[in-house]
Amino acid sequence: MISPEAEQRLQRSRKLAILLDGAWGIPNTPWRFGIDSLLGLLPVAGDFASALLGLIIVWQAHRLKAPRFLKLRMLGNIGLDFLIGCIPIIGDIADVAFRKNIRNADLLEAWLKK
Repeated sequence: MISPEAEQRLQRSRKLAILLDGAWGIPNTPWRFGIDSLLGLLPVAGDFASALLGLIIVWQAHRLKAPRFLKLRMLGNIGLDFLIGCIPIIGDIADVAFRKNIRNADLLEAWLKK
């Protein structure tokens, strides 16, 4: 059973992940994008800002005393997205496809439900 505090932190993480990765849909496609994709259009600085926002979810995991391997995996998702995001055009496509924040929120939720 998930504690009320953990549930609240998970919900905050999920809302942030959706805002960053899937707030808006592209009509007639299954693709969704969010603020993360828009920030990715700014070379390097946008990817850096996106990575900083993604760290909020890792911070929530830290506050919930998640194991180190989980936080490292979440940081790995952020790092990979940052590196790929620095590549023009390919990085912009990867921002829409990879969805690091939703992945990290899913990882946190799966850990909490164990």
